[in-house]
Amino acid sequence: MGDFDHDNGRNNGRHDTNGHAVNRRKVLECMTWAGTGILWTVAGGVPRSVGLVGEAMAQQSGFTFLQISDSHIGFDKPANPNARGTLEEAIGKIKILPVKPSFMIHTGDISHLSKPSEFDDADRIISQARLDVHYVPGEHDVIDEEVRLYRERYGRGTKGAGWYSFDANGVHFIGLVNVVDLKAGGLGNLGAEQLEWLANDLKGRAASDPVVVFAHIPLWTVYPNWGWGTEDAARALEYLKRFGSVTVLNGHIHQIMQKVEGNITFHTARSTAFPQPAPGTAPSPGPMKVADDKLRTMLGIASVTVKQGEQKLAVIDTPLQD
Repeated sequence: MGDFDHDNGRNNGRHDTNGHAVNRRKVLECMTWAGTGILWTVAGGVPRSVGLVGEAMAQQSGFTFLQISDSHIGFDKPANPNARGTLEEAIGKIKILPVKPSFMIHTGDISHLSKPSEFDDADRIISQARLDVHYVPGEHDVIDEEVRLYRERYGRGTKGAGWYSFDANGVHFIGLVNVVDLKAGGLGNLGAEQLEWLANDLKGRAASDPVVVFAHIPLWTVYPNWGWGTEDAARALEYLKRFGSVTVLNGHIHQIMQKVEGNITFHTARSTAFPQPAPGTAPSPGPMKVADDKLRTMLGIASVTVKQGEQKLAVIDTPLQD
């Protein structure tokens, strides 16, 4: 598989018209476009399709959690003049999932301009899911003058700029912050203090423990010209190499991309607000205006399932509209 696969799928089934199995790339391309999406898992470093979301979710007996990202509450430009409304639609999808998730992760850019009213609106909408939510900040969440609004709301009990870890159902979760002092167009940065904390956090843990890391900016270099990567991520990933199952969840780029590198599976999520262009297809990143009837096919949520006895995690990406 190449460094990344962009979800621009056109085939909405698992077989071609001649009945032959589609290749791996087409499975990845169509996984979020067939009905409500395709459940996929990674075994031996190779993604494989295991069924449509509706039928697969009904069969799941494992521990499931959700990821949403890049809500950008307060954004009202032509790319989506109603970001509050599409977040409400995403939460509506969550409320009717056939399997109730254990909790939700939000991988940043809750707000668009770090305004109290934007955080208030986001909290009001997200609370309707009636799930515990674990947050990490995006760069849009830390632009208030004193950089305190995010930490006062979501950062209590965390370390430094808001990093922390917790355990759930035998999985170790690590929330990292790579958006502090972010320069325009620059790569994300974890910093020495956070990396030292991460090394200590992982000490003494069994290599067989599944680990989920989540942060706003991708921890792999998607497209450095647009700042889509984290400059010191290699040090963090070095600490994770000894673990048999590591899943890294990110947002920031507003589209699904995935990469498997040894024991580490990287996955970026759609936004609930607006899409961004594929790497290098526009002069710069930013809100991408698409036809009104296409917008909701490019926004969505992700569900992750951990099953006993299986090292790799299964990910379902569900668009607001297929």
